[in-house]
Amino acid sequence: MPVARVEDLLRALAPQVLGALVRRYGHFDTAEDATQEALLTAATRWPDGGLPDDPKAWLITVASRRLTDLLRAEQARRRREDGVAREAPADRWLAPPADSVPDDADDSLVLLFLCCHPALPPAGQIALTLRAVGGLSTAEVARAFLVPEATMTRRITRAKQRIRDSGLPFAPPAGPERAARLDAVLHVLYLIFNEGYASTAGERLHRPDLCAEAIRLARLLHRLTDDAEVAGLLALMLLTDARTPARTGPDGTLVPIAEQDRRCWRAGQIAEGTALVAAALPRGVVGPYQLQAAIAALHDEAPSVEATDWPQIVALYEMLLTLHDNPVVRLNHAVAVAMARGPRAGLALLDALGTDRRVAEDHRRHAARAHLLELAGEPDAARAAYLAAARRSMNLAQQRYLHARAARLGPPTAG
Repeated sequence: MPVARVEDLLRALAPQVLGALVRRYGHFDTAEDATQEALLTAATRWPDGGLPDDPKAWLITVASRRLTDLLRAEQARRRREDGVAREAPADRWLAPPADSVPDDADDSLVLLFLCCHPALPPAGQIALTLRAVGGLSTAEVARAFLVPEATMTRRITRAKQRIRDSGLPFAPPAGPERAARLDAVLHVLYLIFNEGYASTAGERLHRPDLCAEAIRLARLLHRLTDDAEVAGLLALMLLTDARTPARTGPDGTLVPIAEQDRRCWRAGQIAEGTALVAAALPRGVVGPYQLQAAIAALHDEAPSVEATDWPQIVALYEMLLTLHDNPVVRLNHAVAVAMARGPRAGLALLDALGTDRRVAEDHRRHAARAHLLELAGEPDAARAAYLAAARRSMNLAQQRYLHARAARLGPPTAG
């Protein structure tokens, strides 16, 4: 069986296997280690030996055996240290079989809620979600976020310890807690996608593996929940990712949306994302992900930048600001205002953001100023702003693009 197909299958089965073990035995941290070892065993055996008759049952069996070994070793250690056996043997625990799932619960959804618990810092939530629900190895998560594997190991270990020490039951949250936890899950998936679509550091502009994983998990969440904001987030990811084929040139350089060949955009994703937005918006209270998806849909449906419905985009950003008045939204709103009312109007808003310490030195503000200054016919000021943005960006592809834009404006005018 091709390795790629095995990897796809293992990622889909990972949360189901882990959920079965945690539901049966408890011990989230130890169960997660055992599941990872079972996945690794399958990844080495299945491509050559073929799939077992029931891949999920095979994984649960292998992981359960490993978990039993780990728990027995832990029991022995505690006996040596304390002289008292504090856990019953695994084969005497009373619980449903590990491969049985109650009708009223879904382990994948429970795991998402567990990994995104507010007690964990965002970095821990992301790492644990990618490993426990996404089925990525620690090394893969570390490579995705450009940190040493040892650093990611410590991050995941601390997150698992917090889950263990919190005493949280393996059950979906209910009532107001469910809404709060769902917000955390959506935020984590949003952060994963954004890091994939516009990497904050490194040589590559885009990390398709992270985007694909965020979309896969958002699809899973959409399938398991009837929530308009979940549909909005999935739509936003699809509509944004649809532009990926046109975002870079043959040499990997960044191509801004105004210069992209829209014929290269993925029409299937645009159609799916637009349909999700259209179905979600009329359902009641509109949330920030739905608004962002509606903005993305207007961009994707327009045949050109000039034909884009900029006044409608401005109106949607102003609605978004009533929900989330943060500097990044204000930055995007300023650019939309410039496109609808002229570059001077946008520049005034961007300059006002210069007093906000959260975004004043962000390369995105300087890059937006540079673009609007160029549109306003101020090449010298635009060149300086492009160079200022390049100095502040940590992504090499973005730096190259910004330097190229500055160089295209020619040498400074003699004063």
